[in-house]
Amino acid sequence: MNDSATELLQTVEQETGPSPQWSVLWLHGLGADGHDFAPIVPELVRSDWPALRFVFPHAPVRPVTINNGVPMRAWYDIVGMDFPNRADSDGVSQSIVQVEALIARERARGIAPERLLLAGFSQGGAIALAAGLRRQQPLAGLIALSTYLPGADQAAAALADAALQQPIFMAHGQGDQVIPLAYAERSAQILTTLGFTLQWHRYPMAHQVCAEEIRDLGDWMSHRFAL
Repeated sequence: MNDSATELLQTVEQETGPSPQWSVLWLHGLGADGHDFAPIVPELVRSDWPALRFVFPHAPVRPVTINNGVPMRAWYDIVGMDFPNRADSDGVSQSIVQVEALIARERARGIAPERLLLAGFSQGGAIALAAGLRRQQPLAGLIALSTYLPGADQAAAALADAALQQPIFMAHGQGDQVIPLAYAERSAQILTTLGFTLQWHRYPMAHQVCAEEIRDLGDWMSHRFAL
């Protein structure tokens, strides 16, 4: 597989009904792949929702510094444990370009950006937030699970005015030792200060997803589909 930012990423896809009119583009975490969150679809989807296309892309394989340079699927390199500076900015930018290419493909398949939800867990959630901030045409919403906003202190400089129309669902585990809760809360505060409508949740869990979180996310998504 070519890791070029212009190469369309390989994906795992599920459709919940014929002729879907909405898409959910869901980015996995470090070291996982597009299959990681595919099993969540039957747990999340509700009978009164419109037909959806879930798109789970595989991140490119790249060396990851904090894992002794071992190559793995990653949306960007993690160069250290200092959260404000840990994300490789070039890798983040490349992944945003790749996500935009997938959003463009959904448009070509008949799903307008305002009917697409961009979701991500951990590293994938960081890219979802970073990409969302730069959107000149708003998406239906952003879903950021167990994650943080890379370059949060410089976020205002990257913000597109139209991006503020995108509501955000952000959730985190109180016992998360991979991305400590304080960093997620800081990101949520910055996004709220910038002007985003953000729904924030905390759960008694580690770096994972729980049933209560899936239920709350389903409620939030139901509201998006009803608009």
